[in-house]
Amino acid sequence: MEEEFIKLAEQHGTPLFIIDHDKLRQNYRVFKENLPNVQAYYAVKANSNQEIIKTLFNEGASFDVASYNEFIQIYNQIKGFKKAEKDFFIWDKIIFSNTIKDRQTLGKIKRYKPLVTYDNAEEVDKIKEHCSTAGLVLRLKVPDIGSQIEMSSKFGAEPADAASLIQRVFDNGLAVEGLSFHVGSQCTNFDNYTAALQITSEIFNEARKKGYELKIIDIGGGFPAAYDSAVPRFEKLAKIINSEIKRLFPEDVEVIAEPGRFMIATAASLISEIIGKARRDGKIFYHINDGVYHTFSGIVFDHWIPNFRAFREGEIEVCAVVGPTCDSFDKISVSEQLPNNLKLGDLLYTENIGAYSIAAATRFNGFEGAKILHINNGK
Repeated sequence: MEEEFIKLAEQHGTPLFIIDHDKLRQNYRVFKENLPNVQAYYAVKANSNQEIIKTLFNEGASFDVASYNEFIQIYNQIKGFKKAEKDFFIWDKIIFSNTIKDRQTLGKIKRYKPLVTYDNAEEVDKIKEHCSTAGLVLRLKVPDIGSQIEMSSKFGAEPADAASLIQRVFDNGLAVEGLSFHVGSQCTNFDNYTAALQITSEIFNEARKKGYELKIIDIGGGFPAAYDSAVPRFEKLAKIINSEIKRLFPEDVEVIAEPGRFMIATAASLISEIIGKARRDGKIFYHINDGVYHTFSGIVFDHWIPNFRAFREGEIEVCAVVGPTCDSFDKISVSEQLPNNLKLGDLLYTENIGAYSIAAATRFNGFEGAKILHINNGK
């Protein structure tokens, strides 16, 4: 792989963001093999590159969108469909999982009878006024202890408020299609899923007893990407989820999920170039042509821990790797173990950087982001 990376860097330049669509397909298939009764709605926010969407679309994925622009990216894959087929796809395979939607977006999607989430009374009234065709999914607040990114401080209705929020929807002449939750991104504490499914089942079954025909359980995202050997195995989590769903819910329930990181995190690598080298307070600083304002934005927004490997061998030393901007905040890592003999023009590569990286990149200081290269995407 290292020789291939060097050839690609020579051919395309750096920084070079390489998306391996074979790995993307593999991740999707692993998800489906282990959760065969769960429909996967790819969380577009993790990486919204159109080619990623195309590959997952061809694999049969559904899609979780957070905005009208993300919706249009999915629409671009089906714009050649006949109207009836197009409308059915949007109704059946897209969920607007952002619990707060602006009025303009609701107005634009009204014609499609969309599936949308909510977690408060004001949102119900807004949906009633601007998108009365929607089917609603109530998002619940659940434990997210130990997840890389917590969600409960901003999203989710208190379970104690669920019954009144379900009632409010039906009182407004709308329908609650189901319930959803999110245990936090990169969840390695599998007890979060067990607790969330228990909470959700109690509300779901109680609603059914009252005559409300809820039929969807959305178990959200959080499925752990295999960044390293210390990450708990997804296969173990899948067994827990399958068992708990069978135990807690009626057979006719439709289960969906919103994997994002799990699909794309391990399917991309970055090649960067050393553009400067200095020794500061006794430590080597390698300046590279990418940074936290660009592909390494996940360090800031996603609590992501970076990794670097060199193509040249040498005596290992604890070094700093910093970005190209004039901001001192642009430090990618100050504790990388790298050879101390690297020179200007040498390359570094970073693995498992597919999620929440280029999605949040900027053009700060006028630096362009990494060039995106797709490999194995012609199948």
